[in-house]
Amino acid sequence: MKKFFQFILAIVISFIPSFIGMMFSPNGPSDLWYNALNKSMLTPDGWVFAVVWPILYFLLGVALFLIMIDKTKQSKAKAYWLFVAHMALNALWSYLFFGLQMAGAALIELVVLFAISIWMARAFYQIRHSASYLVWPYIAWQLFAMFLNGMIVYLN
Repeated sequence: MKKFFQFILAIVISFIPSFIGMMFSPNGPSDLWYNALNKSMLTPDGWVFAVVWPILYFLLGVALFLIMIDKTKQSKAKAYWLFVAHMALNALWSYLFFGLQMAGAALIELVVLFAISIWMARAFYQIRHSASYLVWPYIAWQLFAMFLNGMIVYLN
């Protein structure tokens, strides 16, 4: 039963950036601003983001759970710190991009998030390989997000 509650906790924790991001997602004034931007031809419809992000957050939650239950003797502090840092940066991107409408600052922050995410995946790998593998789809999506964000900066 303990593992079940740890699993639920890890999933809930991994969705925190999503809950914060929803406060700044396109609606009202930010929707008007976002819709007026010139975007890449590769920018997907909004529903794609609504499908992809929950999957990625769930994978991150499973990765965190695998780290939590691993019986390794080595310290997990670095992995946990990097997970928290990546979550804070993930939530900050929504605030910068949609809340403050600062696409350039959001792009710079996304590059830092990308680096932290790779560092986190490597720290997870040292504890449990499978946890690291679950982070890589998120990192791949970040590359795509950097491209989309970069194109908005370039085109506007």
